Amino acid sequence: MLDIPFLQLWVTIATILTTVYVYFRVSFLYWKKRGVPTLNPTAPFGDFGKAILTKKSFQQVINEFYNDFDGQRFGGVYSFSSPALLIRDPEIIKAVLVKDFNKFHSHGIITNEEVEPLQGNLFALSGSKWRNLRVKLSPTFTSGKMKMMFGTMVDCGKELQTFLQEPANNKETIEVKDILARFSTDIIASCAFGIQCNCLKNPDAEFRIWGRKIFEPTFSGKILRTITFLLPSSSRFFRSSFLSKGVTDYFMKMVKETVEYREKNDVKRNDFMQLMIQLKNKTLGVAEEDNIKLGNLDADETENNAPFEITVNVIAAQAFVFFLAGFETSSTTMTFCLYELALNPDIQERLRAEIDTVVEKHDGNITYESIFEMEYLDKVVDETLRKYPPATTIRRECTKSVKLHGTDVLVEKGTKLLFPIMAIHHDPKYYPDPERFDPERFSEVEKKKRPHFTYLPFGEGPRICIGMRFGLMQTKVGIVSFLSKYEVRVSQKTPIPLEFDHRSLVLAPLGGMWLDVVKRNDA
Repeated sequence: MLDIPFLQLWVTIATILTTVYVYFRVSFLYWKKRGVPTLNPTAPFGDFGKAILTKKSFQQVINEFYNDFDGQRFGGVYSFSSPALLIRDPEIIKAVLVKDFNKFHSHGIITNEEVEPLQGNLFALSGSKWRNLRVKLSPTFTSGKMKMMFGTMVDCGKELQTFLQEPANNKETIEVKDILARFSTDIIASCAFGIQCNCLKNPDAEFRIWGRKIFEPTFSGKILRTITFLLPSSSRFFRSSFLSKGVTDYFMKMVKETVEYREKNDVKRNDFMQLMIQLKNKTLGVAEEDNIKLGNLDADETENNAPFEITVNVIAAQAFVFFLAGFETSSTTMTFCLYELALNPDIQERLRAEIDTVVEKHDGNITYESIFEMEYLDKVVDETLRKYPPATTIRRECTKSVKLHGTDVLVEKGTKLLFPIMAIHHDPKYYPDPERFDPERFSEVEKKKRPHFTYLPFGEGPRICIGMRFGLMQTKVGIVSFLSKYEVRVSQKTPIPLEFDHRSLVLAPLGGMWLDVVKRNDA
């Protein structure tokens, strides 16, 4: 006789599997019905199974999508069953990031500041709350404020030069990524938090240890980041955005104590924390704000319409994202730059000659004005960011249904748009022989040959990285400080060809970056 409960169990399982199969089959018809080119999605991960189940990185998969849609202005992909658009065309990118910004202002990140206060930062927020905060923060990133912090960067640059003396004298092979990360941490700790942690001298400084925990890559962390990037709504099931309670508690406690101490003892410093305290106490003059044009946002986010007050929690969240965005991105950019200079000694020598000439003109000092006079340095950094953009993909979420620029395709509210920055930066249509490191791509003549919005290391439009000038400044100070005293050369341990760490939050070399450092004969 048949076991009835057993039969019922199998019928239930078969029904569930059939339902799931039909659900995905129907979901995967979304773009086809709208005449949008698609790939071959499979349940349950859609087009992103390789990024979750294999060693392929999210960026590798995005690059494959870009190539698969060659000849198309855009293509439809699926994150699990959710439809998303991969945008290839510079004119559409421009429309989304600038012209139709009010329909695409969100990064699509779900935040819960009550559970995780550090999520209340400028990058994660959207809607009116983002706009109000952006307007308030714009005075803290003016050229004047950057100049105010420049001295701190130069002092850290001198510490870097001192640190490199011993390995250079011994002609050692060193791992420059960790050294430059410590240099960046010293700058961020001082400029954002008002902390002197001296990470170059003490790599085990408390601030460095807790900061490193944010970026400690794990296999489970990679899967979790990938899933929540592809399916943001899943983040509501996790307590926080990949932050341990210890990390949150440390940064919250540190900022709270710093603010309380400064207010109680009337301590003032030329740093980001002081500017945030002035915003909190409404003593930062609005006349210093940039001419920031954010416009009105077409978003149904009534919960975000309340006035945005600067509290200690808000200060902590902004200081945290300042650290998150400014420490790793700048250090990896400097790392990749030195790597390319070691591979291309002729470019390194030309850059060093410019540095020597300009620094000598300024009485042997690295000054704020001298950095802006180094035109070839600009090109070298720009080419580094082209080849190695820290954020390899930009994401936007549609907040109000609208037709995609120049098409009849209706982008419905909630749809994600992906901009494959690294793939665009390596498209031979815009950058011939894209793997070749050539700073002259950024001469005025060459830049005019390319369409706009084919170079996007910091994004573009009203949500362009607010700390762009700060990041570029500390990157250039680090490179100038390094090359004015030392040379970098390829060693036996230098990774050739270069491999990327698939588990890293930003583009980073796998296994670090090993280079020979040699003291200049005339330094």
